[in-house]
Amino acid sequence: MTLERARAVADAILYEGYVLYPYRASAQKNQLRWQFGVLVPQRAAEVDPSEAWRSQTECLLEPGSDCVVRVDTRCLQLQTRTVEELVDTDTFRRVPSLDVGGTTHVPWDEAVECEQSATFALNELLARETAVPIEIAGGRDVEPVIDRSGAPVGRIIRERRAIAAKLRAHVERVDGPHDVVKLRLVTENVTPMHGGGFERSDALECSLLSAHTVIEISGGRFLSSMDPPEWARHMSERCENIGTFPVLVGDPGACDVMLSSRIILSDHPQIAPESPGDLYDGTEIDEILTLRTMALTDEEKREARATDVRAAEIIDRVDSMPQEVLDRLHGAVRYVEDATRASEPSPTADQADARVPWWDPGGDPSVSPETDEVVVREVSVSKGSRIRLRPGHRRADAQDMFLVGRVATVQAVFFDVDGATHVAVTLDDDEGADLHQAHGRFLYFSPEEIEPLPFAEESQSSDVSA
Repeated sequence: MTLERARAVADAILYEGYVLYPYRASAQKNQLRWQFGVLVPQRAAEVDPSEAWRSQTECLLEPGSDCVVRVDTRCLQLQTRTVEELVDTDTFRRVPSLDVGGTTHVPWDEAVECEQSATFALNELLARETAVPIEIAGGRDVEPVIDRSGAPVGRIIRERRAIAAKLRAHVERVDGPHDVVKLRLVTENVTPMHGGGFERSDALECSLLSAHTVIEISGGRFLSSMDPPEWARHMSERCENIGTFPVLVGDPGACDVMLSSRIILSDHPQIAPESPGDLYDGTEIDEILTLRTMALTDEEKREARATDVRAAEIIDRVDSMPQEVLDRLHGAVRYVEDATRASEPSPTADQADARVPWWDPGGDPSVSPETDEVVVREVSVSKGSRIRLRPGHRRADAQDMFLVGRVATVQAVFFDVDGATHVAVTLDDDEGADLHQAHGRFLYFSPEEIEPLPFAEESQSSDVSA
């Protein structure tokens, strides 16, 4: 189960950014793809130092007897899809699109999943560094395109270039009273490229895309790189990770699997149970992307379906999504259960329904933002008080220059969990103040950044406004 959950997260990482909303090949944001975990050939990185040809992962583990490490190197291989139209019997010409029987075929860079596993005995890695070649084969596939009568009208060609990479693994003992070793994994793209200069598109054809590793250990346990034990913190800080960062994955508390990727996660990340499927354009905005995809026109959806089979799956899923599934995407609050909860009596149904998050003012009956007050310059300030803004004492915001001296009305007084006070206000000369107030959108200032209006000035201002 731990490895299954780890792979679910790894698959989300593998395809993050693969095709972006609005999921059409013609969209501007889909013209520059492949931004995460790209390892270009070494020669390409020498020509363009902004590109990486190698990544390195270092993490700590406590080995047991007969400790074994398994490393799964995973990536995408670019597959170029071109569309050709049949001109005569054996002659084809490349075209930007081909419509056949209501289906549109367009050129696109697809991807092929690649994975190679290597297993090492820890004692072998302690003795010497071990290198494992990674060979990804190239290829060319031709798919005929026929019309409704069965006659050929064109073809789709998919081509992949061979990739040569290498995984180097080594383990070294860490000095100290604890039995801890450091595991180092280096992934390198050693695909040969010739010539003095080339475009990024050329390098991408023989690059490892979305490259990451899933590391599993038996007969030992990993130490968290994100939040190591205090006694191991100084050792963890000396680990050097280049282009990747390892985090524990799987069930909470599990320490036998790590995911090392370009995208930094927290320990034990999980796919939200509310998410019905991949969207490839951000891992935390399912509702927004789903609603925007629903708003696409029929023609836009038709082009998206033609772009990529994964884009087509998104369109089909969104078009058939039940309302209850969409409602679940709106959000969920996950409570952190502490160790003492088990000894507490189970709440009644009414108590469970009435449970309020700790960060909600309603969770603390001692606070009431609409009636609480704060004393500023010996004047009590609360909802309805009119004040003059004097920002800049505690923060340096370029927008503050436009607020200095402006008159505002206090809408609430908040106290945060750290004991700080925040005064929520709306600007008196803002034509949208009523709208902001209705939606609870205020400007926030600390007490030292506001100046209560003297009674005489306040009365005079009220007369002028009247």
